Amino acid sequence: MTIAYWCVLVAILLPYPFTMIAKASKRGFDNSKPRSWLGELEGRGARANWAQMNTFEALPGFVAAVIVAHLAGGPQYWIDLLSINFIALRIAYGVTYIADKPTLRSLFWFLALGCVVALFVVSA
Repeated sequence: MTIAYWCVLVAILLPYPFTMIAKASKRGFDNSKPRSWLGELEGRGARANWAQMNTFEALPGFVAAVIVAHLAGGPQYWIDLLSINFIALRIAYGVTYIADKPTLRSLFWFLALGCVVALFVVSA
């Protein structure tokens, strides 16, 4: 299994630490209606929830890009490097989101998206 495929597994698990931070941010988590409870969060907890939602949203594009890159026979070095960078940037994205650093957060979001695009480009 390639490093890039391991990165897919990491990307699948990546939203959950943000979810745990959101749920730990306020007492009284109600598991019978988790979405509405999370929707009522403010501050750090709300930002952690938004980070986990966006991390889930970024997942399909990354997974598709890694699979396409492998199927197209792209250079493995670049596929692995871009996949590792995607993971690192998405972690940085979540951390800066929770820390309320919107400019840095947006930069990390854009660079991570660039990794997804680059996975297609290096495989063309």
